[in-house]
Amino acid sequence: MSLTTVAVLVVLFLVAAYAVTLYNALVRLKHGVSKAWSNIDVLLKQRHEELPKLVETCKQYMQHERTTLEQVIAARNAVASASQKGDMQALGQAETGLRAGLGQLFALAENYPQLKANESFQHLQQRISGLENGIADRRELYNEAVNLNNVRIEQFPDVLIARFFAFKAAELLQFSDAEKADVDLKQLFS
Repeated sequence: MSLTTVAVLVVLFLVAAYAVTLYNALVRLKHGVSKAWSNIDVLLKQRHEELPKLVETCKQYMQHERTTLEQVIAARNAVASASQKGDMQALGQAETGLRAGLGQLFALAENYPQLKANESFQHLQQRISGLENGIADRRELYNEAVNLNNVRIEQFPDVLIARFFAFKAAELLQFSDAEKADVDLKQLFS
């Protein structure tokens, strides 16, 4: 074997090793996005299971607030449907509706001292608030994983491997402008 042949083989080996390294890094990022979504999904399912308990507890006290309770259940179902489909845009919209409904429900609970004093209601309210905070934290981690994935599959030379193996960009989980807007404190206390 000539020196030129050995040099070519070494270069080919190094290129192949580099391509394998890039591929493995892209696979790790893709699975990082899936893992981050799974973490959100777990919390969404836990909240999904807690909401009917909250609504049932509220029904006992809030006979005149049926519309609010129905809105919360409808929003809960919309979140579950979008989550099941993996539709990030629909999920963001449904989450906005659910958060608005929960905010309204908790604000209405202020008018029912017996409900506010109910131990079950207090426990469920704290549990759902904790889940909401967890979802917000996991959403941030998910969007970071998506961003890393999407940037990496567009960068050279990763883009060559990504296109060859059909790596796809993931969709960020975004919420509507209404959820990101400042809270109108006057409206909450009127």
